[in-house]
Amino acid sequence: MVLMWQLIATASIAAVAGLAAGRDGAVSAALGGAVNIAAGAAYALLWGLGIKAAPGSAAMSLVAIFRAEAAKILLIVAGLWLVLSVYRDVVTVAFFAAFIVTVMIFSMAFFVRE
Repeated sequence: MVLMWQLIATASIAAVAGLAAGRDGAVSAALGGAVNIAAGAAYALLWGLGIKAAPGSAAMSLVAIFRAEAAKILLIVAGLWLVLSVYRDVVTVAFFAAFIVTVMIFSMAFFVRE
């Protein structure tokens, strides 16, 4: 559910940025959202795998959560660095707007009931 909202927000920001700043604005916003979406997907995958490995152990559950969070942070830092160093025509306002909005949506996952 959270991934869907992140994708919708990224597409919306990319559409607005595309109208305001052209192709580079749309691509920048899409990349900003993609950095956090990829990190969130890796977090979910690693956390899920860690919980399945030791379903009854609280200590292993904590290890799985910390490992997933570390991977998420590493992917965010690497993704931000990669985009900002490789994509020369990045529109920073669009890029960081999409990134920040997707971070906020991920942090609200706690409040979503499925």
